[in-house]
Amino acid sequence: MAPAAGTTPASPAAVGPVATAPAAPAAVAPDTTAPAAPAAATTHAGMVQGTVWVANEYGNSISAIDASTNTVITTLMGVEGPHNLQVAPDGKSVWAVSGHESLALMIDSTTYQLHGTVPTGKEPAHIILTPDGKTAYATNGDDDTVTAIDVATMKAIATIPVGAYPHGLRPSPDGKWVYVANAKGTTLSVIEIATNTTVTDIEVGQKPVQVAFAPDGRSVYFSLNAENAVGKVDVATRTLVGKVKVGGGPVQVFVTPDNRYVLAANQGTKDNPSTTVSIIDTATFAVVKTVETGTGAHGVTIDPSGRHAYITNIYGNDVAVLDLAEQRVVATIPVDAGPNGISFAPLTPAAAPASEIALPMPAHDDKDMPDMQH
Repeated sequence: MAPAAGTTPASPAAVGPVATAPAAPAAVAPDTTAPAAPAAATTHAGMVQGTVWVANEYGNSISAIDASTNTVITTLMGVEGPHNLQVAPDGKSVWAVSGHESLALMIDSTTYQLHGTVPTGKEPAHIILTPDGKTAYATNGDDDTVTAIDVATMKAIATIPVGAYPHGLRPSPDGKWVYVANAKGTTLSVIEIATNTTVTDIEVGQKPVQVAFAPDGRSVYFSLNAENAVGKVDVATRTLVGKVKVGGGPVQVFVTPDNRYVLAANQGTKDNPSTTVSIIDTATFAVVKTVETGTGAHGVTIDPSGRHAYITNIYGNDVAVLDLAEQRVVATIPVDAGPNGISFAPLTPAAAPASEIALPMPAHDDKDMPDMQH
């Protein structure tokens, strides 16, 4: 069950690099709009089919939310320190990391059962899959590496050196590159997928935490946690285009499917949390709206229709549903403690056998045993 709000885990190592951001500037956007009323309703206009998956880092659990009702279907228990997760391109599986146990895990999204685990490096933070779904990549913060995993065999196939404390990462839409944000440095590392090697590092600014590609692959955006800013890199030239100020301590960023907006979740710190998402117009590269979403806005995902964004509020223990047409929060969904990573699957969620399901995670000494891979 979820700990009480405000409960802090014994060792939340994976969120360390985002805890040192300075306070937000007094005004960072031309228009700040709070919800007209507390958004507790489970239904609203334009609801979509699908499943919203949430990694609850402090609760050691993963929640599955039915997007058509804004209710939690089930909570998968027993994953120690799941910082982030990612739905596979076909929606049939979900990958997550256990920061405490240095594992990547694959969950069958149709049965809510553990498919298998793969050892990673130390302090894995984020995990993504290539557009063809054949390879997973996990950042290892304490090793300054990225682990490449063959999905078919559930085996690590490469350990790739990158920058200082790699955190967020995402693949390019064409499946050629993985861009990695190095959270204790000033660079984005560029990995060539064909060779699993780092081909360059791009200087961008202080404490980049996460990246997001434009749908056409021409630009990549990234949060600069220590600068209270979002930056933009031209992919063809691998050069910095510019930066725009957002809220305090931005963490995750995400681009809308129509390439109109970039969303940045502003977390701040535990002692001085931010509560907003900045909406950036990609054409002008300017903040056009700042929306109150909840305490410690951290993760962002957007459904494929582009109607709704889903925001994890790491200090509020809930997920905000942001209507992008109306640019306001229309629902808030309670989850387990410390919701962090978030990902959307367009498949209609399967019925769950129970409100809580214990995953048979391997014991620490047995985490690389082959019988966990099936």
